[in-house]
Amino acid sequence: MSNWLLTLIILFYLGLLFYVAYFVEKKTKNKWLNSPFIYALSFAVYCSAWTYYGSIGVAANKGVNFLTIYLGPIIAAPLWIIVLRKVVRISKQHKISSLADFISLRYGKNRFLGALVTLICLAGILPYLSLQLKAISETFKIMTTKSNYESGSIFDDSTFYIALILAVFAAFFGTQTTDASQKHRGIIVSIALESVLKLVFFLIIGIYVTYYLFDGMSDIITQFSTTKNFNRVVTLGGLEEGFNWFFTIMLSFIAIFLLPRQFQVSVLEINKERHIKTAIWVFPLYLLLFNIFVVFIAYAGKINLGDTVNAEYFSLLLPLSQGHTFLATLVFFGGLSAVISMVIISSLALSIMISNNLIIPYGFLSKFSKSKSDENNRFIKNIRRFAIFFIIIVAYAFYYNFSVQLSLYSIGLTAFVVIAQLAPSFFIGLFWNRGASKGAIIGIIGGFLVAFYTLLLPFTIEAITGDTSFVENGLFSINLLKPHALFGIDFLSPAAHAFFWSFSVNIFLYIYFSLNTVGNYRERNYAEMFVDSKNFSELQDGAYVWKGEAYVDDIRDVLNRFLGINKTEKALRIFFKKYKIPENTKLADARLINFSEQLLTGTIGSASAKMLISNVVKEEELSLLEVLKVLEESKEAIAQSKMLEEKSKELSTLARQLKNANKELIENDLQKDEFLDTVAHELKTPLTGIRASTELLLDDVEMPSEMKDKFLNNMLQDSERLSRLINNILDFEKLATNRQELNFKVNDISKTIAKTVKALQTNANKKRITIKQLNNYIFKLKYDEDRIVQVLVNLISNAIKFCPEETGEIKIDYRLGNDNIEISVSDNGKGIPKEDQDFIFNKFYQSKNQNIIKPEGTGLGLAISKRIIEKHNGKIWLHKTSENGTEIKVKLPI
Repeated sequence: MSNWLLTLIILFYLGLLFYVAYFVEKKTKNKWLNSPFIYALSFAVYCSAWTYYGSIGVAANKGVNFLTIYLGPIIAAPLWIIVLRKVVRISKQHKISSLADFISLRYGKNRFLGALVTLICLAGILPYLSLQLKAISETFKIMTTKSNYESGSIFDDSTFYIALILAVFAAFFGTQTTDASQKHRGIIVSIALESVLKLVFFLIIGIYVTYYLFDGMSDIITQFSTTKNFNRVVTLGGLEEGFNWFFTIMLSFIAIFLLPRQFQVSVLEINKERHIKTAIWVFPLYLLLFNIFVVFIAYAGKINLGDTVNAEYFSLLLPLSQGHTFLATLVFFGGLSAVISMVIISSLALSIMISNNLIIPYGFLSKFSKSKSDENNRFIKNIRRFAIFFIIIVAYAFYYNFSVQLSLYSIGLTAFVVIAQLAPSFFIGLFWNRGASKGAIIGIIGGFLVAFYTLLLPFTIEAITGDTSFVENGLFSINLLKPHALFGIDFLSPAAHAFFWSFSVNIFLYIYFSLNTVGNYRERNYAEMFVDSKNFSELQDGAYVWKGEAYVDDIRDVLNRFLGINKTEKALRIFFKKYKIPENTKLADARLINFSEQLLTGTIGSASAKMLISNVVKEEELSLLEVLKVLEESKEAIAQSKMLEEKSKELSTLARQLKNANKELIENDLQKDEFLDTVAHELKTPLTGIRASTELLLDDVEMPSEMKDKFLNNMLQDSERLSRLINNILDFEKLATNRQELNFKVNDISKTIAKTVKALQTNANKKRITIKQLNNYIFKLKYDEDRIVQVLVNLISNAIKFCPEETGEIKIDYRLGNDNIEISVSDNGKGIPKEDQDFIFNKFYQSKNQNIIKPEGTGLGLAISKRIIEKHNGKIWLHKTSENGTEIKVKLPI
C-alpha cells in the first residue's frame, strides 16, 4: 500500500475519533452514552498493542503462556464488587483525580509519597508508551513495505506525527476543565468505540486465518504438530514453569487495578457505582473473545511463514502474504485503535499526576496563592498540556533510540513489574489501618531499587553497550548477585524473578516500618476512613481530627483563587446548610477545613490542597493520645446518633401504625353505622310490605282470590328476606364467637359447585349472564358442604352484581396442589377499586363499585365467607382485579 494513502486513511480515522469525542462532549446527558456497557468497554484499554500483537508472538514461541496476562484480570473481576467499589466511593467523596492522589490521601496527604508514586508511574509507563509507538512504526513499515524513517530524521517519520496528533487529542479533550476529577466522556466513548473495533477486526482475521487459509482449528493443530517446535510450544512445563505462571498472573492481577490508565477508566470515569456489576462480566467476556484465535493465528503463522519474520505481526503478514491487503488494513487499524486508546488515556492520567503531584506542589504553589482564579485555571491547564506533550515526546525519544532492543512483550512485563511496587501501599493500606507513610515510601523505594537492579539495569546496559557480562556474571562477578538469578534462584523468567524479589522486599519494608512507626494524626484519620468502608460516609466527617484556629474568610479567599467566586459561594452554602451552621460564622471547624481541601483536590491534588489550606490556618499539633480520644468520642457520638436514629425510626413506625389503626377504627365505626342503617332499612322494608299487605287483606274481604294470592306471595318473600338477614347476622355472630360447629363430611367438590351454580342460575338468567363450571372431575375431601355452598353463593352472587348484563361471564374452576385444593371464581366485571381491595373481607364493608346505585346486601357476605374458610383451616383472598374483571381464590386443605 502507498505510504501517502495509508497516512491519509490514518488521518481520516483520527479525525473520526475527534468528531466522536466532540459530539459526545456536547451530548453528555444522553443515556446511551452513559451506559454501563460504555464503562465496561473502556476497561479494554488494557488490551494495548502488546496484547494485540505481542500475545501472538508469545503464543508462537511459548504456547499458551500468553494467557497469564489475561488470567489476572479475570481473577480480579469478581473482587471489583468489594475492592473497586470501595476505591470508587473514597475517590468520589474526596474528589480524587489520580492514582498518586489516592495513595497520597491514604497516608495523610503525604506530598513526597504522591510525588514518588508519580515518578514510579513515569518510570513504568514511558517505556510502555514507547512500545506502542514502536508497534505503529513497525506495522506501518509492514503495510507500506518500506521504512518510514529512512533518512534518519524524525521529521520523515510518520510515527512522530501520529504521536503529535494523539498529544493534541489528549490535550484538547483532557484539559477542558481544571477539575481533573470530572469525567472525560468524549475520550471514554472514543475508547469504548475503539475497543469494539479492535475486537471485531481481531475476530475477523482470526476467522479468516482459521477457516479460509485452513480448514478449521483441528487442521491448524494437525499441520503444526509436524513442526519441530510443536512439543516445546504445547508443553506447559513442570513446577518451575508453574511459578512463572503464578508470578505473571499476580503481575496482571495488580496491573488491572494500578496501571494509571486502568485506574483512570475504572475509578475516575465511572458514572454510577452499579456499573461495576456490568463490568464484572462484560470485561472477562471481552478478554475471552479476544483470545479465541490467538493460538491459531500464531500456529498458522509458524506453518506458513516459519521463523523468518517477527511472529508478533503474523496477523498482518498472513493476509498480506495471500495478497489480501484490505484484511491486513483492518488488522492494522485494530492495532492502531489499541495504541491510540492506551497512549491517550495513559498520557492524560500521567499529565494530571505530574501537574498535581510534581510541578504544582514543588514549584508553583506560591504563585497560585497570589494570582486570580482565571489566571490560575489557565496556568493549570497549560501545565497539563505541557505534561501531555512532554510524556509523548519522551516516549517517542525512548522508542527512537532503543527501537531495536524493544520487545512488545518484555517491555510490557517490565512496566507491570515497576507498577507492582505500588501494590503493598495500595492494597494493604485499604484493609490495614496500621500502614504508615514511612513504610509505604521505604517499601516503594526498596522494591523499585531491586526491580531496577534485576530487570531495568541489565536491559539498559545491554541496550547501550551490547555487553551481556553483567547478566552472566553478576555484580563484581559474584554469582549470587546475578540480576536474573539473584541468590541462586535461576528458574524464573526475568520479569517473574524481578517481581518476586522486588515485591518481597517491598512488602517486608512496608510492614516492618509501619509497625515500628507512630503515624501522625492525619495518617490515622485517613487510615480509619479507608479501612472502615462500611461506615465511610459517617467517618469521612467525624474522623477528621484538627485542632487550631482558622477563619472562614481566609479559607474563602483561597477557594476563590481556584474555583471562582460563584462556585465557592455555592459550595459553602451547601456546606453550611448540610451541617446546619449559620452562614455568617467566623471561625472554621475541622469539617470546613476537610471540605475545603476536598474541593481543591480535583484541581491541584490532595497534597497541594493540604498545603494551601494549611497556609491560612493556625494548626496545633495533636498528640496521639488526643487523637485517639477524639476518635473514640467521635465513634461514641456516631454510635449514639445511630441508636437515636433507630429509636426515632421505631417511634415513627409506631406512630404510623397507631395512625393507621385509628383510621381503621374510624372507618369501621362509619361502616358499622352504615351497616346498622342498612340492617334497619332491610328490616323495615319487608316489615312494611308485610304490614301493608296484611292491612289490605283484613280491610278488603271482597278482594279477588288472584290478588289475595299475590299479596300472600309478597308476604312470604318478605318473610324469607327477613329470615335470610337474621340468619346472616346470627351466622356471623356464631362464627365470630366460635360457637358455630361445622359438620365435616366427605363430599365431592364438583357436585357442590354444580349444586351452587344451579341454585343461582335463575338470578344469572335475569341479567343474561353466563356461569361456567370449567372442571367436573370427581374429587372428594372433608368439608361442611352447607357452609362451602354458602361461601360459593356469596362469591358468585357478588360476581353477578359486578358483571355487565348480556355480556357477563362467570367461571368457576378448581385444581389440585400438593396438600390442598384451590377453587377460583372469576368474572369479567368492572373490577374492585384499589381503595376497596384491602377491606372487602372486613365486616360491614360494602363496595361502592356495584352496578346499582344503592349497594345491595349487608356487607357480611365476604366476612362470613372468610370466617367459614378459616374454620376449615383454609385461605380466601383476592387474586387479581382490573377493569377487565376480578378473580377470588379459595384454598382448602386436603
